[in-house]
Amino acid sequence: MATVTIEVRKQRRGVVQFPLGPDSAGVRLTGGQFDAADFVAGWRYELINGVLVVSPIPAEEERSPNDYLGSLLWRYRDLHPRGSAMNGTLFEHTVITKRNRRRADRVIWAGLGRSPKRKETPTIIAEFVSPGKRNRERDYEDKRDEFLEIHVSEYWVIDRFERTMTVFTKQGGRIRKRVIKETAVYTTPLLPGFELPLAQLLALCDIWKDTEAEQAD
Repeated sequence: MATVTIEVRKQRRGVVQFPLGPDSAGVRLTGGQFDAADFVAGWRYELINGVLVVSPIPAEEERSPNDYLGSLLWRYRDLHPRGSAMNGTLFEHTVITKRNRRRADRVIWAGLGRSPKRKETPTIIAEFVSPGKRNRERDYEDKRDEFLEIHVSEYWVIDRFERTMTVFTKQGGRIRKRVIKETAVYTTPLLPGFELPLAQLLALCDIWKDTEAEQAD
């Protein structure tokens, strides 16, 4: 396994080599050091304002609808007459913004006419909201601003708590938002003919919530 040399300033000045893992949270890195690093599997890694942030993988309530969204996208690509508009999609993908390295729940490349290149800015980014006020602020504000700044065409915030999906775009320097209700089916000109039934995504969140309640009884 390759290693990356980083400066550690937590306790004392010095240089150390090691794969980055959960114990590395708080280490200061440059963007280049983060991009070249090896990481211990099973955790999410982000670089926020020059500091390594390590968090657990998303809960089942987020992973399950994310998987379903991925299956809808690939089905659209393979079966719809205009499905070639979808050039690729990945889950748990690191997005390079102007200041940070953000971990996105799902990214989509569309309208390229070719396969996406490594580190290429996605056309669409989808985020599934995690519980907690700080997480909501991060998903609705911090990530929104950073993703739109690098010309992501649409940013989707799928909120199982509010039972909505908010679509953020930027036009003429102004951020615009559209709130999709639970009963609606979302469509976008970026993926002509693709339909996203929000109720089905949210139903997958509820399955895991109900399972937790049953186990607690």
